[in-house]
Amino acid sequence: MSATEELVVLLDEAGNATGTTPKRGVHHRETPLHLAFSCYLFDPDGRLLMTRRALSKPTWPGAWTNSVCGHPGPGEPMADAVRRRVRDEVGVLARDVRLMLPTFRYRAVMPNGVVENEMCPVFVATAHGPLAPDPAEVDDVSWVDWTAFRASVLDGSREISPWCRQQVALLPADPLTAALERDSALPPAARRP
Repeated sequence: MSATEELVVLLDEAGNATGTTPKRGVHHRETPLHLAFSCYLFDPDGRLLMTRRALSKPTWPGAWTNSVCGHPGPGEPMADAVRRRVRDEVGVLARDVRLMLPTFRYRAVMPNGVVENEMCPVFVATAHGPLAPDPAEVDDVSWVDWTAFRASVLDGSREISPWCRQQVALLPADPLTAALERDSALPPAARRP
């Protein structure tokens, strides 16, 4: 393992850290439970940034999804990880990072048998600056009206990643004005010491 190799935090069923493993090899047919996050980025007009995953991604290549997904590094505060991945994936600053779904968890299986298995707290944030998507992460982007997006996800008419579909069903109708959740509700491995 190189000194710069990205690690993911492995979890037990209670959300406690049990170790780490390199990100490049974590997703397969027996993917262990690990810590991740999703972020829904909004512009100042309240539009949501949707992204289409790069075709080279090992999980759900080419799928439209929420703005940014990622994995916090060992000991990295979740909000810092969100800001880091937003900057790395879409090239903007994430401001007003707010926790919305601290206990979201999902498991999804691709047609080829590759599994996602994550405790994946969900955040919302405001994007600042011009978009500069990393082509290794993002194939396409689209700013969409949140209300219309939410309705099309909930009625099944929009093709979207499985985790995004589940998250949208749990997010409030207006996540920008909804009450935020406390960090104490996060899985133990994601809480600040």
